[in-house]
Amino acid sequence: MASTTVTLDMPHSAGRIWQLIGGFGSLPDWLPYITDSRLSDGGRLRTLTNADGGVIVERLEAFDEATRTYRYSIAQAPFPVTGYLSTLRVIDLGPEGGRVEWSGTFTPDGTSDSEAIALFDGIYRDGLAALAGTLGT
Repeated sequence: MASTTVTLDMPHSAGRIWQLIGGFGSLPDWLPYITDSRLSDGGRLRTLTNADGGVIVERLEAFDEATRTYRYSIAQAPFPVTGYLSTLRVIDLGPEGGRVEWSGTFTPDGTSDSEAIALFDGIYRDGLAALAGTLGT
């Protein structure tokens, strides 16, 4: 099993950051390469469409408003991994702002650990950079 974690400290309150990213269907609000998110199964399944028309289906595994955390798995995606489980969390840094932590564990399938790690590390880094841009950081 492989894993990666990317963090970004932001000069915004954890509450403000969570308000933007804490909804399971909110990716198009801050992630430009996800153009559509449709919730189903009582809000526990999201079907994402990217700018190229590709589809990714993810399942909400856990949600905790108090700790500003949610965990999700991939049900369907064109990624060379199995057993994908990711966590998105916002940590309160007090007057310094908030920290966003995006992490994932997975088993590479048809690719090396280092290639799979690089793929998700890049996705998380690009995603957090887009979030910073959306918030005007």
